[in-house]
Amino acid sequence: MTARAVVFGYHDVGDRCLRALLSAGVDVPLVVTHKPDPNETPWFASVERTAAEYSIPVLMPDELEQAGLGRILSELRPDFLFSFYYRHMLPASLLQQARIAALNMHGSLLPKYRGRAPVNWAILHGERQTGATLHYMVERADAGDIVDQLAVPILQDDDACAVMRKVTVAAEIVLARTLPALLVGKAPRRPQTIEAGQYFGRRRPEDGRIDWRRTGQEIHNLVRAVAPPFPGAFTEANGKRIWIHRTRFVPHKVLGSGMPRFYGEDGRCFAACSDGTVLEVLAAADMDGPLDLSALAVELASQSMPLR
Repeated sequence: MTARAVVFGYHDVGDRCLRALLSAGVDVPLVVTHKPDPNETPWFASVERTAAEYSIPVLMPDELEQAGLGRILSELRPDFLFSFYYRHMLPASLLQQARIAALNMHGSLLPKYRGRAPVNWAILHGERQTGATLHYMVERADAGDIVDQLAVPILQDDDACAVMRKVTVAAEIVLARTLPALLVGKAPRRPQTIEAGQYFGRRRPEDGRIDWRRTGQEIHNLVRAVAPPFPGAFTEANGKRIWIHRTRFVPHKVLGSGMPRFYGEDGRCFAACSDGTVLEVLAAADMDGPLDLSALAVELASQSMPLR
């Protein structure tokens, strides 16, 4: 008997996991996704387009209130509900519509980094690995029993986009390898412990402000965590806002603690941090667009720019 699943999905994880279900022969009679955000650059795959490719009906959030999703699900009688990077929590009334199980794919190694923006938070905190976790959904976010998870490395200079691509692959692998057991009701369940400090909230553009009192490593982590296509790390210098999109540690340059500043040397731009470490600035922009760092380096060679 063919299993039936309703998919709530978004982003690259939603796209790849939907395709994994279809590849395994799962019947997907409905996909629920989000309308494109006009304030967001669409740098990831469209679950709506993927569903259309397979002639699967689609509903979107503002349609759900009108359509009576609970009634629709009761008519479809799905064996499974899957949430793949869907941005809203599903209420208990919907979770109960799954005849076998309701499961979520989360972009971290639970129980670490429950909640919003798990990839960004992991990089910000200097983690050297993260991953994807498939778990049963309960009323509390990211708290249900774990089915399976897979770790991926976070390299020293990986930004959030690079790590997100790895997490997407991990999510596809986890789902594909656990589906056979899920479909026959033999998937494992490993309870999670709930501890203080495991939940993280939504990040805002203002959270990208650089605090130059932080160490060079912490600043480098912030730059990587919010680099484009995310809003970016920024600072104020000479009365204007500058976004720093990419940095790299220069291990042989240690200047000693002092006032943070931009300076130029050999046609390259550097940020001297308060702990004495040095970051090379590899990409930056202001309100007018990308900065010509080689030209800026010439200016800064004669007079450095203080940072606060």
